Amino acid sequence: MTCKRCFLLLFTTAALFASQAGSSNKPAAQAAASPKSALVDINSATADQLDALPGIGPVLAQKIIAGRPYRAKTDLVTRKIIPQSAYEKIKTQIIAHQHK
Repeated sequence: MTCKRCFLLLFTTAALFASQAGSSNKPAAQAAASPKSALVDINSATADQLDALPGIGPVLAQKIIAGRPYRAKTDLVTRKIIPQSAYEKIKTQIIAHQHK
């Protein structure tokens, strides 16, 4: 094969692979953006997942973990785990799923 043919074959293969990879990532990106998948379960989330929430650092993340289980997400405030101001920042991003 000549160098031009090798280049065209390589370029075509790379373009085909990139188009397939791009199309397969779209549903995953859309699923990640959906509200249900974005909710963090305060009864099972890791310290890193909790720490990623706005206004929650490593110390509050550990307090949330230590206070488990929660019946409702509002328990974070009523049980004085986090201040009301921090709860206001995260209340739409969390859930307290009841584990059986």
